[in-house]
Amino acid sequence: MADWEIRPASASDVEAVAELRAVVLRADLERLGRYDERRVRQRLRDGFEPAHTWLIEVGGAFAGCVALRPDGDAHWLEHFYLAPRLQGGGIGSGVLRELLERCDRAGLLVRLNVLQGSPARRLYERHGFTVEAEDRVDVFMVRAPRG
Repeated sequence: MADWEIRPASASDVEAVAELRAVVLRADLERLGRYDERRVRQRLRDGFEPAHTWLIEVGGAFAGCVALRPDGDAHWLEHFYLAPRLQGGGIGSGVLRELLERCDRAGLLVRLNVLQGSPARRLYERHGFTVEAEDRVDVFMVRAPRG
């Protein structure tokens, strides 16, 4: 696994993150008949909250992002994107493990949604997420804090 680190995002990171989102989600959104090259970027821009977002860097260069947004009794894991060339090498698992350990220490429930048929679902299941609900586009998952 490559050396990685996370750092807090800033408002100026939004375009890099929006572009990465378009690249990472394209195949799944096309498979579901929902890809729109403008909309995929705009949805990120509309929901980008730098205060709850971290950039993932590999070798000091932008490689991905992840957000953990508080919402009532839980935190939502959102905008978890890693450059395709770096997927499958353990970076995503390492980042997810670090964030989940923080949530476990705080006793926080974590929720997320993943697109139907996305290979990312296996990553989440390996880290203890279970299906809470699903529709034809999304699978909603939850993970209780571990003691």
